[in-house]
Amino acid sequence: MMHSMDEIATPRRTKEIIHRHGFSFKKSLGQNFLIDQNILNKIVEAAGLDSSKGALEIGPGIGALTEKLAQQAAAVTAVEIDQRLIPILQEVLEPYPQVRIHHGDVLKTDLAALFKRDFADVSKVSVVANLPYYVTTPILMKLLEEKLPLENIVVMIQKEVAERMAASPGTKDYGSLSIAVQYYSVPELVCIVPKTVFIPQPNVESAVIRLTVREQPPVQVDDENFFFQVVHAAFAQRRKTISNNLKTRFFPKEGRERLEVLLGEAGIEPSRRGETLSLQEFATLSNVLLGAGLR
Repeated sequence: MMHSMDEIATPRRTKEIIHRHGFSFKKSLGQNFLIDQNILNKIVEAAGLDSSKGALEIGPGIGALTEKLAQQAAAVTAVEIDQRLIPILQEVLEPYPQVRIHHGDVLKTDLAALFKRDFADVSKVSVVANLPYYVTTPILMKLLEEKLPLENIVVMIQKEVAERMAASPGTKDYGSLSIAVQYYSVPELVCIVPKTVFIPQPNVESAVIRLTVREQPPVQVDDENFFFQVVHAAFAQRRKTISNNLKTRFFPKEGRERLEVLLGEAGIEPSRRGETLSLQEFATLSNVLLGAGLR
């Protein structure tokens, strides 16, 4: 174990590395480096890693979290989009032969192939990352939709996005993002994180969320793609009833009668709003609409 004085996530060591390499933060990449050991330990602990498991990190920055992952996991792959950080990462992570640094955009990376190559010898893999906030949702949806062999995803993200992911039906935060995340995983908030633990400080509050990836979805859906279309349609205009939103999307030319019959079949009052429907109700509804020949 390295002496704790040498750990990357301290203000002194972070500034030293940045200055020595002449690194400047790029706003467009949402770069905020963590400088708090305590928060890093919480993130790693939430992932439940051990020497039989692997970790995929996205946006490692200067390697503060990567170093902690390397001390716990058998294999760590860090995907970094910023070419300027690659030599820094190679230098600070040199003591850890089990770490691979992959230069690229995770949204354009063939993750299934990366898993086969880098995680062939581990039992389970977690994604553990301090995600850049401007692409949080596309990254998480890619990880979930590609049905990668993941145990869990533990990420630091914007607090309000974390709250939306973990929201229950009938709350103001509940929406299509809540449903998509909960279809693929079980979300729980690990902790709220103050702005002061980053260099530079972000403009928003942060939170660590853990998504425990489900073996299979909690509901029976006949067509996943159509299910998500129905969900998105239901939230198209939040103030409107489920009946009005679905009519706009699926029955623009007809009267309301057929839609109300189908809602009745699904056991859903037409006057309800999308944000009151549970995952199960959306599944039932999309199966009924699909069965009626809607597309």
